Amino acid sequence: MAIEPTEAAIPSEAVLEKEKPIDAASSSSNKSDVPDSNEKSTVVVDSHYEDASSSSSNSDVFDIKAIDPVLARKMALVNNAIDEIGMTSFQWKLFWLNGFGYAVDSLLVVCQSIANPAVQQEYGLPSAHISGIPLASQVGLLVGAGIWGFSADIIGRKLAFNTSLLSCAVFVLIAGAMPSYISFSAIVAIYSAGAGGNYILDATNFLEFLPTSYAWLVTFMAVWWAVGYTITGLLAWAFMSNFSCAPDAAVCTRKDNMGWRYLHFTCGGLVLVMAFARLAFVRMVQTPRWLIAQNRDEEVIKTLNDLSTRAGKSHNLTLERLQAEGVVLHTEESVWSALRLKNHFKGLFITRKLAWSTTVILANWFVIGMVSPLYSVFLPFYLQSRGAEVGDSSNYTTWRDYAINQVVALVGPVIAAVLIESKWFGRRGTLAVGALITMVLQFGYTQIKTPAQNLGVSAAISAASTIYYSTIYAYTPEILPSAHRATGYGLCVVLNRVGGILGVLVGSYANVETTAPLFVCAALFGLLVILSLILPFESRGKRSQ
Repeated sequence: MAIEPTEAAIPSEAVLEKEKPIDAASSSSNKSDVPDSNEKSTVVVDSHYEDASSSSSNSDVFDIKAIDPVLARKMALVNNAIDEIGMTSFQWKLFWLNGFGYAVDSLLVVCQSIANPAVQQEYGLPSAHISGIPLASQVGLLVGAGIWGFSADIIGRKLAFNTSLLSCAVFVLIAGAMPSYISFSAIVAIYSAGAGGNYILDATNFLEFLPTSYAWLVTFMAVWWAVGYTITGLLAWAFMSNFSCAPDAAVCTRKDNMGWRYLHFTCGGLVLVMAFARLAFVRMVQTPRWLIAQNRDEEVIKTLNDLSTRAGKSHNLTLERLQAEGVVLHTEESVWSALRLKNHFKGLFITRKLAWSTTVILANWFVIGMVSPLYSVFLPFYLQSRGAEVGDSSNYTTWRDYAINQVVALVGPVIAAVLIESKWFGRRGTLAVGALITMVLQFGYTQIKTPAQNLGVSAAISAASTIYYSTIYAYTPEILPSAHRATGYGLCVVLNRVGGILGVLVGSYANVETTAPLFVCAALFGLLVILSLILPFESRGKRSQ
């Protein structure tokens, strides 16, 4: 059913142009260095760039003049240049190579959750209540999100792109050789920290190179998230079905339980190949939108020139035109200065509307953080227990159903990529639809009676939930200012992992073999419907800032 945005259902899409910042002092600029926002430049340039901040054919998600008028004008010029160059082979390579990061993030989250029942069966559970492996994963993901996310606005996006997958691969391989529950949990925490910032930086990095008309690819890139799930699900079907102890085995020894080890060795090898592919197939540079926020005008022009030259295209932006706009606020300070570090957080709340947007998107991420371990991480337990109720709880059936769930989930990002560009849905409507369908299906899952219903409804839940997930992965960086995008996204994911830790603790004390956690998940998805509709910005067809 189409959700038509209305005044009552979805807040106004008005931008912040007339809105004053909460802290007026923080948005003031030095008038001796910065020309007035209405003043005409004396530099002769192509008319395509005249008054770029106001005359672009593409409106902006929000107006950053209230934050820094110089940055607003420079960002508009850079956005125009990227739009003029258009889509090139470089951006298509990034779709694949940044997509690898998405795939690795989901692959490793699922890898440890698949291994969890087998490791627990072999080594026992050190705590009667705490499920240590999912908890270790969430803690590692939290640390990784904090380190990669908060540092990327300071040092740029390049380092994480080149090194994060390699660090993951090494520790995934080591994890497969761990001799105890605690040592395995510790390595899970370490490789999860390596993966923790992947989709923060991958979405941010990709978005900041994209022309406006191709922004939908950030949502579609979430298909790689589903690919990661699918690869791991198929490997689990192969390894866990044939090389795991029987669910009712009284004693489970290493030689009878090699499946989770084979899974980690294989996944580690795949991640290693992806890491080397990133280094071999593209020479990553800092994104032009990040560079302009640092006032590094020469590097911006060099990056744009290289991009256009390799693609056989052109653009009209010149260094003189950029420099004529003045100096971006506070860039004379060190990137490590207390002022600039503080502003990366303060800049997310600089106006009332941006503060509301940031608060609501943080709430969305916190809630889905709780949902994820309650459903995805414990799905193997659900499938096995429900299989027992409807007649088949064998390893083969459990992992076959799991693999089918992940294959079906590939449909979600494709549906989302179509809906987000529809005027009837947009980003917010797609978020709401994904959450609503998932909520209904999860309530329905509590009533299954047959093996076919077990498989069909759980697979439908996987597809519906990925509509929501793939949209929020793309929407989040679109509504954050470029200068503070990685910090804001990192903060979202940190809260997401805090919610994940709480979800693991709830799941640890609840009986995950009953439908009770599903009722909690369904209720939380209902809350996500509301949180999606009260987001103030609709970014469909608009340029990120």
